[in-house]
This record gives sequence, structure tokens and C-alpha cells, in this order.
Amino acid sequence: MYEKKPKTFSKLSKSMLGLMGLSLVTMAVSVNMKNDPIRIIPLNISESVMPSQPAVEAPSEIVIDLPAYEYTIQSGDSLSEIFMKLGIPYSDLLKLMEADLNHLRIDTLKPNDILRFWVDGSGKHLEKLELEFNIAQKVQYKLLDDGSYELEEIIVPGKWIQTVAAGDIEGSFSVSARRAGLSYNDVEVITSLLKDKINFSRDLRAGDKFEVVRAEQFVDGQPSGQREIQGIRIERRGAPITAYLHSDGNYYDNRGESLQSAFQRYPMTYKGRISSHFNPKRKHPVTGRVSPHNGTDFAVSTGTPVVSTGDGVVVMVRNHPYAGKYIVIDHGNQFRTRYLHNSKILVRKGQRVSRGQKIALSGRSGRVTGPHIHYELLSRGRAVNPMKAKIPMATSVPRAEMTDFKKSVAAFDKMMLAQQFK
Repeated sequence: MYEKKPKTFSKLSKSMLGLMGLSLVTMAVSVNMKNDPIRIIPLNISESVMPSQPAVEAPSEIVIDLPAYEYTIQSGDSLSEIFMKLGIPYSDLLKLMEADLNHLRIDTLKPNDILRFWVDGSGKHLEKLELEFNIAQKVQYKLLDDGSYELEEIIVPGKWIQTVAAGDIEGSFSVSARRAGLSYNDVEVITSLLKDKINFSRDLRAGDKFEVVRAEQFVDGQPSGQREIQGIRIERRGAPITAYLHSDGNYYDNRGESLQSAFQRYPMTYKGRISSHFNPKRKHPVTGRVSPHNGTDFAVSTGTPVVSTGDGVVVMVRNHPYAGKYIVIDHGNQFRTRYLHNSKILVRKGQRVSRGQKIALSGRSGRVTGPHIHYELLSRGRAVNPMKAKIPMATSVPRAEMTDFKKSVAAFDKMMLAQQFK
């Protein structure tokens, strides 16, 4: 359990823009979760919305849609505790979790994520919740007329900028890479990709060189925190060891040989019957609203072994009121898998698992009509069709794609070698 830190909410209200300019009618209030005194803080409205001079013709009132509360997630936080402190009923949280069933974004909250709450006039019921993962990724849950919530994902494409980090080995690879500007996560990706090609603790010597091509996302000039490794070249006593990101999202060496452990398509030991297909545009039969099915369901009896479709680490084990007993496995780089509605979990958080390893027994936990295996594949956080997605199954780049792959390799090599000789 993490140490709990003080939790601070910012209480905001609506503002109006009249004929004579912006009129601030409220203040921002900071409420400490540990019952500290309330502090009054002037509401900071960006100068970009302040008129330089009184408008000649303007509506008598423009309402600026500001949240009632804003909260930054901290280690040890509980969503139910946050709702309780705000006075928002647990029933609203349950409705949110029901709307979140096909996405499970609320369950992925981590420190520094931001929650924004809009409440009704009584201040007791939630009208809208916004969850901001970073400046390029948000989700919103909006209250509908029937009392349920609808989820909307907000994705900002931003601009991806490539850079090259280069350096010489002086001490360990990790220390040398950090000195060259690579992050701990960058080092983890590199060592995981090339673990079968090189022993990073024994094989590298002082004077060996490395170059890495990275792409980083920016939104309005600000980094979003999303990055990916696109090319790696390590020269060990003059012999290159390489890795390149292909258009299919997988990594290969300069000969087109796969560097990632192969996946299997099915989360069981046999090819099961699909009872419900992946369908991101599925509509609810009553409301007509889009209610996506972001996984593939397999008709099986309770107690059927559920297996991991690839090597990875268990990053989440949960018992959800609607998703039931479920598991999330991180397979490194871009892929994660989820397994919902199990009757029994056989692994623990932090455990490393292998492709084909039994991780659970199927069941009907959560909100389901019968026993089955619900399996999801996520690529860079977005659900994809696990029966059709390009996952690491082949041992090399397909022949039809080899020409394009070689062009990409040449372009990455040119960038890295240019950095080496600067």
C-alpha cells in the first residue's frame, strides 16, 4: 500500500461574459481531504478569453463551462473515497463503472492523472466527469436523460517529432543511455527488445557506440509524455546490433527477423467458438446508442482454463462489479491483453507469465448472461480486434512488405549515422 498524501480539490463555479466584458462572480475554493481549513483562491481566467475592449454587440450572457472540482490523482487514492468526500453518491459511481465496462479507463487511474467533476444544482449528483491522462488523451462521461452515462474518448493527434540520442559506452549501458538523454522507460524497451541478441551487463565494453531514434508527441508545443522507440543501433566492437519499428507496430532487426516473442490468437488451449465478435460500432438494441464490444467472447463452460496469449507481466488483478474478476497483462512495447468474467484468478500482480500459461478459470463473474471468456487486445492503449490485428506471430517481415521495410531501415540508419559523426 502506498503512503497516502494530502488530497486537494479545487471548487470552481460558472462565470459570465456580459456586454461590458468578463465579470467574475465566484472564487476558486481549495478543500483539503484531511479537513484542513478552506482556502480562498482567485479564479485564474486565461488572458486569451479576456476581451481587449468592450464588445459592441455581444450576447447578454455567455456561460463558461467550468468543473465544480478538479483533482490530481495521488498514490494510494481510492475513487470511492474521492466520491464520498465530494458528497457524490456511490450510485453515481456504479453507473459510471457500468458505462466504463467496455473500456475500463477508470480502472487505469494512476498518479498525476486529473479528474474533473461537473455536478448539478444541488451539488450532489454528477453531470459530467472528465479524466485526463495527458494533454493528448482524455475521456468524458456525460449524464444522459435516462440517468445513465455515455463515454466519449478525446484524442488529440498532436505533432510527433523525431530525435536521435547517441553516445559511447562508459560504464553500464543504462548509465550511458541516461547520460545521452534516454529515459528509464527507453532503456527498458531497448534491453527487452535486444535481450536475446546481447547481454547488456557482460557484452558491452568502453568505446562501444549506440544510437537511438525516438519520436515524441507534442500538443501546442508541449510534450504529452507519449514517446516511442523507432530505431536502435548498438555497435559492439564494430558489429551492429539493430532493431526497427515496422508499420505493423512490431520490431525487427535489419534482416527483417522478428525481435518479439510470438503471440497466439486464442486465450485457451484450443480454437474455441466465438459467441460475440469484436465490434467497436455495436449499437444498443433499445437506446440505439453506440455501445462498443471491445473484445471477443468465446462460448465455454465454467472452469475452462484461460491462458495468456503472450509472454508478459501481470499488471492488474481486479474484481469489478460489471467486468467481474479480470486480469491485465503487459507484453512490453505496445501490447496489453485483458481477460474478463473469470471464476478464479490463478496469478498475482507483478508475476511474469509465458505464452500459453494458465492464468485463470473461466466463469460468469460480473454482469453477464452466461459463462464465457471475454478477451481483449490493446495496442498503444486502444482496443483492436484480437482475431485480425497484426501481432508478433510470424518470424520475419512478410515478403510483400520487405521493400517498404528496407526503405525505412535505410532512413533510420541515415539519421543515426548522421548523429554519430556530428
